[in-house]
Amino acid sequence: MRGITKRWAFNTFGVILIILFVLIIAFAIVVQGFYYNGIFQVLYGRSTEIVNIFSDTDDFKETARDYIENFPDKELIELMAIDSNGRVFITTTGFTPDEKQNMPDYDSAKESEDHYADWHGNLSTGENVMALTNVIVDSNGNNVGAIRYVVSLEEADRKIFIAISAVCLIGIVILFFIFLSSTYFLRSIVRPISEISSTAKKIAQGDFNVRINKFYDDEIGDLCDTINYMAGELGTADKMKNDFISSVSHELRTPLTAIKGWAETVQLDGCRDQKTVQKGIGIIIKEAERLNGIVEEVLDFSRIQQDRMVLIMDNIDILAELDESIYMQRERANSENKHIVYDEPEILPPVLGDRNRLRQVFINIIDNALKYSDAGGVINISVEQSGNSIVITIADNGCGISAVDLPKVKQKFYKANQTVRGSGIGLAVADEIVRLHKGTLEIDSAEGIGTTVTITIPIAVPESSEPKLTEGLSDKT
Repeated sequence: MRGITKRWAFNTFGVILIILFVLIIAFAIVVQGFYYNGIFQVLYGRSTEIVNIFSDTDDFKETARDYIENFPDKELIELMAIDSNGRVFITTTGFTPDEKQNMPDYDSAKESEDHYADWHGNLSTGENVMALTNVIVDSNGNNVGAIRYVVSLEEADRKIFIAISAVCLIGIVILFFIFLSSTYFLRSIVRPISEISSTAKKIAQGDFNVRINKFYDDEIGDLCDTINYMAGELGTADKMKNDFISSVSHELRTPLTAIKGWAETVQLDGCRDQKTVQKGIGIIIKEAERLNGIVEEVLDFSRIQQDRMVLIMDNIDILAELDESIYMQRERANSENKHIVYDEPEILPPVLGDRNRLRQVFINIIDNALKYSDAGGVINISVEQSGNSIVITIADNGCGISAVDLPKVKQKFYKANQTVRGSGIGLAVADEIVRLHKGTLEIDSAEGIGTTVTITIPIAVPESSEPKLTEGLSDKT
């Protein structure tokens, strides 16, 4: 035995055993007291008779002989008549008892104010008996003799033994059934736990397809469901991580290939065609910036994961940052025959934020809108004040997101469409940046219709004009 079984054996079963033992001891004491007290009451009742029998007689010995000879319960109770000198001169058995046999009850009765005393113990023969002696006194208070009642307790002890044995047998039966039921119960716990432990080891070793068989619909069953769910989520996360690594590798390879290719072209050309050189350098710079953007996005994600993203907060004109973000994407939109429609409001209150990080969010959302829109697609951007917040809405009429993928698009590494370039962490980073600004980023989409992203940023509360650093901490801190 080990583990739960061992603890149960020493704790629960041990406690039950002790309780039953105590109950049996208590029962034995009660049963013995019941039988012994019953015998004592019979002896005491008989002893009260002699008060009237010996009160009107002057000849104690003659009256005692007559009382003993006519005693009706000779077979159950042995009577002894004792003279004033403490010698037994007649008994119901007809045999004179051993003079060496002590009579503690007689000695106590002589000293007692009530003139009677009882005792139970073993005779010199080893027999267990109960005795009661009633001392007879005359009108002057002198001891004229005594009547002693003696009852063997062997029959009572036999009945007590039978009763205790029966209770012990019942206790053993109870323990047996407790053991059987507890063994079954323990197996119903230990067996699933052993399988859970084995499965958890497999999951720890990277086998996310393993599942636990659900034995019972209880807390253990709930634990099995939870671990199976965890394995599924870990498998999904592992797959997304692998897809992320593959996607980022592809994203890095593309600009690196372009940089390497144009660098070799410029080198082989020997700088003779300045037009080719300028074009190559331009592409190299553009791809290097793209490469830098990918690396920065991964670094931002790492900072967010470690709660180390630092925001430089200041009162900023959010319209200026959004306008610059649109300007940076408009040339690309025109080259891809896509249209950005932006109706800029005249003025809005400032917001407290990090201008670079908010611009990063806007560029990411607009970039996604362009990526998932076909040629001729339209991206509508609007800004308005709603209460104490600024609401930016970026809507496209692209391919949209399915109802299955929509709840997961802001999760790290998740990509609803694997055919479109991207690392799968852009929305996760953007959502965290908006959250650190105490705002919200909500996505509403319908497959085949388009996607609408709504960003809400609180209006700045008037404070000191000095910029301040805010470290992005997780909700738990």
